[in-house]
Amino acid sequence: MPPTPEQPTAETVRRLLGTLLPDGGGAELRPVAEGGEHSTWWVGARHVLRLAPDGEFTRRLRRELRLRDLVRSYVPVAVPASVAAGEWAPGLAYTLDTRLPGESAEVRDVTAAGEEDLAGLLTGLHAVPPARAMPLGVPKVAPRPLDKLRREAAAAARGLDTDDEFEAARLEQLTPRAVAQLGPQGEAVLVHYDLKGEHLTVERDGRVRGVLDWTDAVVGDPAEDIAGLAIAVGARAAVRSATLAGYGPRVCLRGLWLARCDALVRLAARLQGVDAGPPGLLRVQLERAWEPILLELVSEG
Repeated sequence: MPPTPEQPTAETVRRLLGTLLPDGGGAELRPVAEGGEHSTWWVGARHVLRLAPDGEFTRRLRRELRLRDLVRSYVPVAVPASVAAGEWAPGLAYTLDTRLPGESAEVRDVTAAGEEDLAGLLTGLHAVPPARAMPLGVPKVAPRPLDKLRREAAAAARGLDTDDEFEAARLEQLTPRAVAQLGPQGEAVLVHYDLKGEHLTVERDGRVRGVLDWTDAVVGDPAEDIAGLAIAVGARAAVRSATLAGYGPRVCLRGLWLARCDALVRLAARLQGVDAGPPGLLRVQLERAWEPILLELVSEG
């Protein structure tokens, strides 16, 4: 069966690149292994080509181009710049972006200096006026109820306990009183909403140099980005970064517990054959999110 427009081949990509770059047709071309929502290709050493598979992702990709231009002036880390954008098939968008320096946070550890970079990222996102982001099409979403997520995580933890993947009793640390205290805190801000390791580029010195893929950005709960950092770089680094950014203990703990519950639910779903994520990575993310942190011992709630 020939590939559909939603499944671009290497030849399709080469033809497109031949119209965009002087050496496009002959540049080294490699599919990006991480991620799966869209088709992404390394193009030589300097560019990344992203192709939307459907109309919904086309809308989000076009919104991302506008949002990156806004965010760039607020955050201290690099945001990709598009050198060409258009349609690779009728109604399906593409963007050819500059490749940011560094490697995925999944393969490089973040140092203390890198935590300061992440703090600057969180500070910058907080400073972006929602009134400037929402007209670009960035949606406003309500905070997730932690009590509902706690129930889902408890069911997942019981199954993982049976499979010797996780000790379900550990979730008892999140008591009903803590759930009540860790409700949404403060105002809605611009949130990347997908700060996993593959979307952070890290240099050899452990500095965070860039943040990729802004297609999921929303105006919402800042704890969501703290949660993303917990599974990307670990609970300790995430909380230290958020604290440096000025977030208080309850916002940090809310983000931590969002990450912990999410990690349990995702791993359980994968082992049940529902989720397609790599089980090894999901186990690593669970371990990162459940790192013990000093804040849990000294916080009031």
